[in-house]
Amino acid sequence: MAQIFSSLCSEQSAQIDCCYVNSTSQIQIVRIANIPNWYFERVVLPGQHLLFAALPKAQLEIHTYEMASAILADKIDCNSLRVNQDLSFSFNTTHKYTQSSLSFPTPL
Repeated sequence: MAQIFSSLCSEQSAQIDCCYVNSTSQIQIVRIANIPNWYFERVVLPGQHLLFAALPKAQLEIHTYEMASAILADKIDCNSLRVNQDLSFSFNTTHKYTQSSLSFPTPL
């Protein structure tokens, strides 16, 4: 199941479409915290796909949720999660929480 969220940032033309996949068996909390005056945080269930818009300089923090605590597991540059126009993926697969061969419906 894919979730699609639009960004809250006013710099619409500078935004890129991104995709993150929780390929673990754990609940994750993802957030972007390095963009001033902008807030993005979502819970991503195991196997869930998250489509979102962000600035290229944004970093997606991946927090793994375990027994009432969240542990920062990874930080991924949103530019490496970028979705191409044809909705194919062109991101760095060195991060253990990403997946490279997915297809999604056209965003709203």
